[in-house]
Amino acid sequence: MTRPLIALPARFSESASALRYRAEVAAQALVEAVFRAGGEPFVMHPATPFDPSRLDRCDGLLLPGGGDLHPRHYGADTEHEALYDVHDEQDDFDLAVAAHAVRTGLPTLAVCRGLQVVNTVLGGTLNQHMTREHRHVVHPVTVKPGTLLAKTLDAQEITASCYHHQSVETLAPSLTATAHGADGTIEAAELTDAERTGDGAWFLAVQWHPEDTAADDPAHQALFDALIEASARPRGPETRR
Repeated sequence: MTRPLIALPARFSESASALRYRAEVAAQALVEAVFRAGGEPFVMHPATPFDPSRLDRCDGLLLPGGGDLHPRHYGADTEHEALYDVHDEQDDFDLAVAAHAVRTGLPTLAVCRGLQVVNTVLGGTLNQHMTREHRHVVHPVTVKPGTLLAKTLDAQEITASCYHHQSVETLAPSLTATAHGADGTIEAAELTDAERTGDGAWFLAVQWHPEDTAADDPAHQALFDALIEASARPRGPETRR
């Protein structure tokens, strides 16, 4: 059976030890989680302007973590001093890819920054710097019963590995919060039924990093397994435009 091809936008890096100069990278744990689930990870060059036809051959999308989005994308007119790794080309590419995926129903798993990108492109806003940031934090997350997330994890509470200092402030109208941390942070979101397009419109977004523990934790690996399962299903032409 041919492995579903999963687009994984690369992240710009100023240096990589084996490559000498600037690089485009993907987290090894993410690539391995996709491959372990039966997918073929395609690390995608984040060239702008984004050409949607580049995703025609892809069966699914994984929007990974990374640096901060520039606040102008969600209407903020000030920049917090804690912002880091802001990259205009990366922002433009990720926002365009997310918009295309939602519009066409391309099966999508969004992780950390990925959730923030989708929330932004759909009209939500971000908290630029949390009072109690979630860098290097492992904490319990409560999952809303009956949601796609709960069904995928087969759990209503999960221990999540987090690394972020930003969070959703205002959730986009077309998203529903499906998990929260004890401090109220939105830890996961799904598209409302009205935003789903066609049979292939599988979408999950989590604020934590499931790849950190997926190799040893079936619940976290289940997120990647579900993405591959959805990506393997045939999709109609309306979801590939």
